[in-house]
Amino acid sequence: MLLASTAGVPPDTPEARRYNRIRRCLTLADFALGVIMLVVLLVTGWTGTLRDLAYRAAGQSYSLAVFLYVGMLLLLSKLLGAGLDYYGFRLEHRYDLSNQRLGSWLWDELKGWLLGLVLATILVEVLYFTIRQRPQHWWLIVWAIFMTLFIFFAQLAPIVFLPLFYKFEPLEREELKDRLVRLSERAGTRVRGVYEWKLSEKSKKANAALTGLGATRRIILADTLLNNYSDDEIEAVLAHELGHHVHKHIPKSIAVQMAITFVGFWAANLVLRYAVEQRHMFETLSDFANLPLLVLVSTLLSFILMPVLNAYSRFNERQADRYCFRSISSVAPFISSMNKLADQNLAERAPSRWVEWIFHSHPAITKRVAAAEAWRG
Repeated sequence: MLLASTAGVPPDTPEARRYNRIRRCLTLADFALGVIMLVVLLVTGWTGTLRDLAYRAAGQSYSLAVFLYVGMLLLLSKLLGAGLDYYGFRLEHRYDLSNQRLGSWLWDELKGWLLGLVLATILVEVLYFTIRQRPQHWWLIVWAIFMTLFIFFAQLAPIVFLPLFYKFEPLEREELKDRLVRLSERAGTRVRGVYEWKLSEKSKKANAALTGLGATRRIILADTLLNNYSDDEIEAVLAHELGHHVHKHIPKSIAVQMAITFVGFWAANLVLRYAVEQRHMFETLSDFANLPLLVLVSTLLSFILMPVLNAYSRFNERQADRYCFRSISSVAPFISSMNKLADQNLAERAPSRWVEWIFHSHPAITKRVAAAEAWRG
C-alpha cells in the first residue's frame, strides 16, 4: 500500500482520521440497530402485533393495511435511529463541514421519511400483490418489476428527487459550460444541460456528478466546487465522471445489481418458505408480517457483499481516472483537485488496507495521485 508521504499528497491530519473513524462507527451502529430491530420484531412476534393494528385501522382492507404497516415500520425505524441521525448532523458542524441549520435539517429528514414511505409503499404493495397472485413464482416476477422500477427511479432522480432537497440553476458561466459540453461530446455522451447545484446552502463539501439516464442526463456542479476550483480542475473532475460513461459502468453496474438482486430474491423465497412451511412463523406467504424477515435477508446479503461490490467500484474508478488522464492536457489539475477535495471534504488520503477494502468505493487518494504521477512520468 502506498504511504501518505507519496509525492504530491500531504499526510492525513489527526482531525481527518478522527472524523472518518466516527463516521464509520456511525455507519456500523446504524446497521447494527437496524438488524436488532428486525430480529426483535421477528423473535417477539411484535411484527404480528403491528400487522393486527394495521388491519384494525384499515377496516380489513389488505392494501390499506399494508400501507399502514409499512408506515409503522418506517416510523419505528426512524425513531430508533433518531439519536444517531442527530449525532451525525452535529458531527458535520463540529468539524465545520455543514452550513445547515437545525430547522432545515429536520425538514429534510421529514421529506426524506415521506419520500421513503411513498417508494417503500409502492415496492411493498407490488411485492405482496404478486405473492398473492403468483405464490409459486412471486420472487422471479417481483425481481423483474423491481429492476424496471429501479431504472425508472434512476431517470427520475435528477428532475424529481434531488430538487426536493437542493436547488439547481442552469450554469451561467458560458465559457465553462461550453468547455464541459465539448468534453462530454468527445466522450460520446449527450447531456441535457449543465446545472449549478446550490450545495453551499447546506454543506461546505464539494462535489460534481453526471446524473440521470437518457433524456434526464445532466451535469451538476456544486457551487462549492465552482467557487473554489479552477476551470482546469473542474474539467478534470468531470472528465473522471465521463470516464464512467465511456467504460459503460452504468449499464454494467445495473447488470451487477440485477444479478445480486436475483440471488437475493431467490434466497428470500427459500427463507420465507422455510419460515412458513417448516417453522410456521406465519400463516401464509402473503402475510405481510413477514416483511422484516425479507428485509433482514436483504440487509445481511448486502453487508456480506459490500467488500466485493466496493472492490468492483474501485476497479471502475481506476478506469475512469485513466480516461481522465487521457482526456485532459495535463494531469496536474487532477492532482490538485484531488488534494483540494480531500481538504474540503475532510477525506482520508491514506486509509488502512482493511478500511479501504471494506468501506471505500473509491481508491485511496494516495493511490489515485500516484497513478496520475506515474501517467505523467
